[in-house]
Amino acid sequence: MYRNILVPIALDNEDDRTAQALKIAKAMVSEGGEITLLHVVESVPSYAISYISADILKATRSGIEAEMSRLAEGIGAKSVVIDGHSGRSILDYADEHKSDLIVIASHRPGMQTLLLGSTATHVVRHAQCAVHVLR
Repeated sequence: MYRNILVPIALDNEDDRTAQALKIAKAMVSEGGEITLLHVVESVPSYAISYISADILKATRSGIEAEMSRLAEGIGAKSVVIDGHSGRSILDYADEHKSDLIVIASHRPGMQTLLLGSTATHVVRHAQCAVHVLR
């Protein structure tokens, strides 16, 4: 069992992998342990940022935070929303907060992910703790 579980959440998933990740984290946490749900907001490219109003960015961030809070409340976890590059930010957060397990969902591999890599692949390759990948 694990005492400090990190569950990165991609809110753009159209399947039930988030629910599966939460279920697994809940099953693997020790009594008295903690589950943290983490969403990383990627930077908007500089060529596009001038076309997006500050109000839209603020509303989007508020929506993300509300959805993360709702998911966290459902399993007695805490939620965190940070800015950065997904793969690197997940690893940095896990290191800083001494996570002993990362539960991460992965999409089905295809040619594009074989050539470009993915967040889950990056986390698996570089994590300093155990990683449980859902496929």
